[in-house]
Amino acid sequence: MPSITRRAVLGTVAAAAGAAAQSRRRNWKPKLGVTARYSEANIAFLRQEGFTSVQLGVENGILDPSMPDERIERIRQSVSGAGLYLSSLLMIQNHIAPDSAARERAISEFRGAIQLAGRMGVPYLSTSSGTMPGRPLAEQVKEIVRVYTDNYFPLCQQHKVRILWEPWAGGPNIATGPVGYDALFGAFGKSPYVGLQYDPSHLAWQMMDPVQAARDYVDHIFDVHLKDTEIMWPVLRRTGINPPAPVRWWRFRLPGFGCVDWKAFFTVLMDAGYQGAMNIEHEDELYYPPYAGNDFTEPFKTGLRIAHRYLRQYVPA
Repeated sequence: MPSITRRAVLGTVAAAAGAAAQSRRRNWKPKLGVTARYSEANIAFLRQEGFTSVQLGVENGILDPSMPDERIERIRQSVSGAGLYLSSLLMIQNHIAPDSAARERAISEFRGAIQLAGRMGVPYLSTSSGTMPGRPLAEQVKEIVRVYTDNYFPLCQQHKVRILWEPWAGGPNIATGPVGYDALFGAFGKSPYVGLQYDPSHLAWQMMDPVQAARDYVDHIFDVHLKDTEIMWPVLRRTGINPPAPVRWWRFRLPGFGCVDWKAFFTVLMDAGYQGAMNIEHEDELYYPPYAGNDFTEPFKTGLRIAHRYLRQYVPA
């Protein structure tokens, strides 16, 4: 009987790992949708265009934590009847605002949003981490952990909701990239109540590598925003990143119109077997205004159609 060598064992293990990766790639079928303000007309448009998911913003008078159960059920039926997966809700707050009244109000509103997500059966609630500008990073992280643990996690456990951080550097946020991620995930450990709403565009304009960051933190990614960043190099080369007068040297664009390497980014998700939602966050002002009342405008719809066609090169229907 032939002996089994170490090389043979390692070869078998490598082959099995390769086969598993190939299987994940073949079966990769994430949901492709849009981040939107709720209206029946918007949901009908997403259905018509063949999208399969939606992220909705929590907004007073539109999608409100105080809504009665009947209204929530109508929205749920509207979304599911259109064949859409309601992947997450979105509410940006400064959870550790230095002003005590502002902090108390933010915490109260966000607790309501967690409860709303639970009532709607939505697994994720996207936000910013919160920040105390000018304070040491370690102090901010400690306060974030305290506020979340005391105020949010009992509700997250009750309603089966996970809080996701979007890397928006313009907001009340320290979860803007790898430095903040390491500090926060190190402090929260393996908590089942926090994760990432990953948006490569925000890392791109901060001059980080959004593909490498996705690779490094892919196990923490539970929802994705699809948005691009255009670096306006003729302006930037003349002004630098800190011009003496306000100058716009970058802008958000639809996927495919900026500098994000979408093939590489989707390969990271494919290799990881990511099967969650990926929602276009349309902030491309060349196709604005976004809304007439609560409904998408025609220019905005045009932008979504263009992005949809581009993304279908890489994302299977």
